[in-house]
Amino acid sequence: MRNYKTNVTEFLLYPTVSYALKDDYLESFQSKHQKFVEENSLPDKKGDKVLIKHFTTVEEIVEKPVSRIPSPKNYIWTRSHVKNYMTGKTAYIWILRVYKLKEPYWAEPTPGAIRYANLKEEVSLDGMEPVLADDKFSKIFNGIK
Repeated sequence: MRNYKTNVTEFLLYPTVSYALKDDYLESFQSKHQKFVEENSLPDKKGDKVLIKHFTTVEEIVEKPVSRIPSPKNYIWTRSHVKNYMTGKTAYIWILRVYKLKEPYWAEPTPGAIRYANLKEEVSLDGMEPVLADDKFSKIFNGIK
């Protein structure tokens, strides 16, 4: 869920950690997801480089009034965190299809990256696999719309 739309239809999931540097960041996530978040909130690093493991496509952006945000079963944050994060009247729910890269990529940080990072080299998308099987993704996708 975002406060904004995007015209970008696909991108690599570049790890960000600003939220994970706060002492109480786990409180923003539902208790059943906190262990997963804690284990995966900081990226693998090698010096200044971070490991990129996933690619995503934006399947659809669903606009909903903030008061009509879907059930928490469709996201890992607490409902109160989502409501506090949403600053406008409209929530833009990005429905993303995530793929695991066959060969993870060690990315160098790019200065000035606010929403999107630019990489110095092209990343191979050959042989990537969807994280969720088609039928499971379709069930979740249809439940959000």
